[in-house]
Amino acid sequence: MKLLNYTTSYLAGILLAVILVWAAIFYFNMLDEIYDSMDDGLGNQKILVIQKAARDSTVFARRDFEDGYYRLKEISFAQAQHRKDVYQDTLMYMLNEQDYEPIRMLTTVFRHQNRFYELRVITSMVEEDDLIEDLLFALLWLYLGLIASILVLNNILLKRIWQPFYKLLQRLQEFRLEEPSQLVAEPTEVTEFQLLNSTIEKLLQKNIETYTSQKVFIENAAHELQTPLAISLNKLELLAEGQNLQEDQLTQIGAVMQNLERLTRLNKSLLLLSKIENKQFGPVEEVNINEAVQKVVSDFADQATYRNLTIQVQETAICRQQLNPDLALILIINLVKNAIMHNVPGGSVNISIDKNSFVIQNSGKAEPLNDHKLFNRFYKNTDSPGSTGLGLAIAKAIADLYQFRITYEYQQLHQIAVYFN
Repeated sequence: MKLLNYTTSYLAGILLAVILVWAAIFYFNMLDEIYDSMDDGLGNQKILVIQKAARDSTVFARRDFEDGYYRLKEISFAQAQHRKDVYQDTLMYMLNEQDYEPIRMLTTVFRHQNRFYELRVITSMVEEDDLIEDLLFALLWLYLGLIASILVLNNILLKRIWQPFYKLLQRLQEFRLEEPSQLVAEPTEVTEFQLLNSTIEKLLQKNIETYTSQKVFIENAAHELQTPLAISLNKLELLAEGQNLQEDQLTQIGAVMQNLERLTRLNKSLLLLSKIENKQFGPVEEVNINEAVQKVVSDFADQATYRNLTIQVQETAICRQQLNPDLALILIINLVKNAIMHNVPGGSVNISIDKNSFVIQNSGKAEPLNDHKLFNRFYKNTDSPGSTGLGLAIAKAIADLYQFRITYEYQQLHQIAVYFN
């Protein structure tokens, strides 16, 4: 949900609650005012009737409300001595409505020529159910009008006010650390947006400097390590070719050379992994995964034969994907090499390709691997001296770079699948 709509939803809820509370208070205050007004009118009518009775004795003959708004009834002194004015709501049958309608009635007592009379004066009143219905409709239209006004305000005024924020978000989405460019902030007079722009600009600049420094360090370290490693290997090879070395000395030199070769492979793998994670590879293009797999299988044919392994490739469709060709080959090489290295003599490697996936199965230990650690760096399930523990980590980094999904499962065969979509 967008920020403006999120704010509007809360505002609409609060506004509804406020209007409901205000409506209840307004309703009871309005009823109180209406009753006060009617009671004042009834009091005035009472005085007029009493004054009229003092002048005209025919008033005392009014016994019901059939042709007027009041009626008189003579009562005893005992009935009259403790009586006070009483205002009450009641119902009366109205001929025009053909139904009982609410009225307001004043019951009072007055004295005339030592005789006591009960006077009842009535007036029509507002029907509360009609009043509530009209008030609810009025409030509903008011609420809808306010919400519509708020939406218009949000989409015209507030959206313009928040424009620098949205521009900043757009530029952050387009920003790439591996291809840094200057982040030009939208001019704004809002202090908070100015602070946000300056803070993000400083943060990005610091990240760019750190990234560049790390990139240069990794490249220099890898390059500087490669040279002494190559020199050391060459010198050891020359030393091993000498004529005066004993067998145990040659064995030790061979062990040292193996470690140096492993260190060389490890250095290259770490550099490759760093470049992948830092997105230092070139632009993407369409890669035919079927052709890449056939090339890699052909390259590993001798190694598979040496280990007495059979490699089968099943193609159900042509798989074309957008990625860097070098990384595509590295991904396939690492998975095929992993399936060969961690296999058993006389085992098999089965590769299947369809339009949106690449699946490789291999025989091996008759137990599942730890799928939570399998793609971690330096995780090795075997003690193979040729393994650096980075092959599957590199494959996972390539998959993550292009948002592919890579999974592992075990069902009599070890299976690693790459889903491109």
